[in-house]
Amino acid sequence: MWKSIKRWWKYMGAKLNSAFNEKADPKVQLEQAITEAQEQHRRLKEQAANVVANQKQTEMRLNAALDELEKLNRNAQQAVLMADEAARRGDAAKAAEYTSAAEAFANQLIAKEQEVENLKTMSLQAAQASDQAKNAVQQNSRVLQQKLSEKQRLLSQLDQAKMQEQMNKAMATLTEQVGEDVPTLDEVREKIEQRYAKAQGVAELQDLSVESKMIEVEQASINVEAQARLSEIRSKLGIAEAPAAAPTAEPAAEPAGEQQPGTA
Repeated sequence: MWKSIKRWWKYMGAKLNSAFNEKADPKVQLEQAITEAQEQHRRLKEQAANVVANQKQTEMRLNAALDELEKLNRNAQQAVLMADEAARRGDAAKAAEYTSAAEAFANQLIAKEQEVENLKTMSLQAAQASDQAKNAVQQNSRVLQQKLSEKQRLLSQLDQAKMQEQMNKAMATLTEQVGEDVPTLDEVREKIEQRYAKAQGVAELQDLSVESKMIEVEQASINVEAQARLSEIRSKLGIAEAPAAAPTAEPAAEPAGEQQPGTA
């Protein structure tokens, strides 16, 4: 049961994350990534500064311990010399006091030498850690600069992608259906061609129908009656019928001096 709940929770988390990434603005996400990288670099510099500061502090402690060691060494030597001088003078009490002081200085000298050795080891380790921290800051600084350069390239590529998407959308509207109120050019062309083809078909059918032939015969009869009436009128007026000209032959030239019939 608990495993099922965990699997369902992870699934829902992945689903929400996927939906968020689909709707999120890449420009905003890019700014977030760069801001996070800059924040990480700032934290790294702070940590490196602490490491370097520790190394500097260790060096100062080592130098102070070396100074104290040198001072203790001088004091111990001086105490030994003074004890020896007192012993030569035959002053046993003073010799014993100076000898005790020399032993105390010697004990402090031994402890200080141990402290100096520990501080040398710590200083060496701190120096190594400081060098590593400095190198890490330098490397991360180069990485950050690369990310900033990559940011500019990605922003430019994102702008180009948006313009290309707008161009693709504009090109798509040239061929897609735009709605019933505003038909496309292809729809209007198809409508006109269908109407023209239908008109041509109706005309051809009318030419083949019996009614059209009957109308053609009636028109021919009317033309014949009209020609007969014109012939009758010409006959009453004494006008000869004009010969029908050949459709393709040129009219012959009249001989000089020849008169037309019926003219003086």
